[in-house]
Amino acid sequence: MCETCGCGDPEMVPVEVQEKILSGNERQAAHNRAHFGEHGVLAINLMGSPGAGKTAVLEATARALSGRRLAAMAGDLATERDAERLRAAGIPTQSITTGSACHLDADLVHRALHHIALDGIDYLFIENVGNLVCPAVYDLGQAFNVVALAVTEGEDKPLKYPVMFRKADLVLVTKVDLLPHLPDVRVEAIEENLARVMPALAVLPVSARTGQGIDTWTAWLERERPRQHPSGVAAHHQHG
Repeated sequence: MCETCGCGDPEMVPVEVQEKILSGNERQAAHNRAHFGEHGVLAINLMGSPGAGKTAVLEATARALSGRRLAAMAGDLATERDAERLRAAGIPTQSITTGSACHLDADLVHRALHHIALDGIDYLFIENVGNLVCPAVYDLGQAFNVVALAVTEGEDKPLKYPVMFRKADLVLVTKVDLLPHLPDVRVEAIEENLARVMPALAVLPVSARTGQGIDTWTAWLERERPRQHPSGVAAHHQHG
């Protein structure tokens, strides 16, 4: 059970709340956002299930954006395996090991920022803990939420986990190179289900293995960088 957010806790106790439960996180997220803005960094919160291909997408992104400077944070309950993969791909990466928490929060990101030199960085990718529930609730100070959804997860995940996809600015439908081996899965059906829950449908089919769609993904990133305000503070696009 997650000791931070209490997900799955059957004991519901009524309490009088004087302040929004996540108000402290929101204040820290605003502080993080100011850090990113001061350095002209576009921060992306990359979410998705375990095995959705988040790390593989970032490896492919590093290859496609060889002219840009990338940095990353890799969140996981245990081990630094994802961080090690990203470092091997040439992305300076700070590992965040949560122990039992099923998501990152703004304070964990802020502490990790002390170990990342943001000067000269174009993109900071925050690879969240693999989970389709809790990470969507926590603002980290990012400019955009991107969700990786693998075709191997099935067509119904947007309907079963709508909060995650309501908060998404973009969904990367990953591992499309496996579609020939998945006769019962259609990208069109995934897109139809996403359209039912996303405020504004934005979907890109990609394959980190073959490179399909990666150029379109990196073009999206490049388009979003100039959308930062003149002061350098990135626009906040997290949906309510």
